Amino acid sequence: MRVPFGDRLGGWRRGGDAARPPINWLAVLERALLILLALLVVRLAWVIVTPVGSFGPWEGRQAQLLSASARQALFASFDPFFRADAPQQPGGGVVTSLALTVYGIRLNEGSGLGAAIVATPDGVQNSYAVGDEIMPGVVLKAVAFDHIVIDRGGAEEQVFLNQSTPAPQAAPAAAPTSGAGWQSAAPVPPPATGAGPTADDLKRDIGFAPRMTNGRITGLVVQSRGPAFATAGFRAGDVVTAVNGQPVGDLAALQNQIAPGARLSLTVERGASTASVNLIVQGP
Repeated sequence: MRVPFGDRLGGWRRGGDAARPPINWLAVLERALLILLALLVVRLAWVIVTPVGSFGPWEGRQAQLLSASARQALFASFDPFFRADAPQQPGGGVVTSLALTVYGIRLNEGSGLGAAIVATPDGVQNSYAVGDEIMPGVVLKAVAFDHIVIDRGGAEEQVFLNQSTPAPQAAPAAAPTSGAGWQSAAPVPPPATGAGPTADDLKRDIGFAPRMTNGRITGLVVQSRGPAFATAGFRAGDVVTAVNGQPVGDLAALQNQIAPGARLSLTVERGASTASVNLIVQGP
């Protein structure tokens, strides 16, 4: 029996499809990854064993040292304390001719403001904030670490901090006595009644600087400027914390109480202890 050619061709096709195995794509991917890994290993080995070649050996940047003459010329034109690019101080360097004395400066670098203790020509000290009028026509305009700037009728002038008072000398230690050990120095006797300093003596010979804590005055540091300091019973380093039992508020309050005939009981911090200084202010 003769089979048509079309039926025989279809049978060959079906027989070929049945004999061909299916493609294992997982095995193909695995072989491709192995080939890629082998190439990377060969490349890594080539990088390790291959010399640098034309680039030459690597060297860090070498420091360039100037010659002695060049260094001398460089430092001759440089002053670390007075640099040419430093900002100019306010006021143009004009020192005032007014009889003002600056005893203390409180500078607030955060706000750019501050305050200062200034004595006017009459010798009275007061605390002034920036913008306050010190005397008629004179306003505190700015403060720096060692001077203040005042506005005097539209012109800026400087008043520098008073540094003429020498530091107080420490009292010599008492010599030891045989068999008695060390003895402390004798305490300063309180002034006798009727022999106390006058109001002018106290204002002239005793200075007060505020002690600030958290932005408020917690005491007045006593400074010696004349013989009335010791006569009143003060010692170097004393800090007045209360007047007649009331905490110290500001310098002006204490200055107003120093008047002829006044009786002042001052509580003083003296090192780690507390002392009492009693004053009877005599008349002029």
